[in-house]
Amino acid sequence: MAEYGAGVRLNQVAEEAGLTSGAILYHYPDLQDLLIDANRAGMERFYDERMKALEGVDDPASRLVITIRSGLPADDDDEEVRLLCALGGEAARNTVYAVLLTALFDRQVAMYQAILEMGRAQGAFVLASDSLKIARNLVALEDAYGYRIMAGHPTLDHAAAAELILDYARLATAHPLAKET
Repeated sequence: MAEYGAGVRLNQVAEEAGLTSGAILYHYPDLQDLLIDANRAGMERFYDERMKALEGVDDPASRLVITIRSGLPADDDDEEVRLLCALGGEAARNTVYAVLLTALFDRQVAMYQAILEMGRAQGAFVLASDSLKIARNLVALEDAYGYRIMAGHPTLDHAAAAELILDYARLATAHPLAKET
């Protein structure tokens, strides 16, 4: 799907995987199930793996920086993000994709909101707005800058995009947030 788009055919998937069409059909009688499973890895990366990266990190500012930096494509050749972008492009026409992407968005918002509330409770953050609004904006910025990275924008790489999102987070939390790890 990342290379051929939503109109990907079984023989194209088989060729990319180095398998026969029959082998693909044996495990996935419905091609849509395969595409959903392929996208699941990207979805796990942007929630489950980020949550694991926060284990043992108690400082809310550090948690926020780690979460922001791990929410962007590594570069414009990031296959998992390419798949998510393709999924996003089809969400308006495919209810399953729309539900999956909405669930991912909501989980990411909840992740950020928990960090923001933790920071407020510990006195580390003075939030400029409601934590839900800030969290939604953080995820939206990740998505927007992620698309620009994937499109090969000449001045927006991972580091530049992360710093732009951190700038917003600094304003939203009244915290200087580390510029480098």
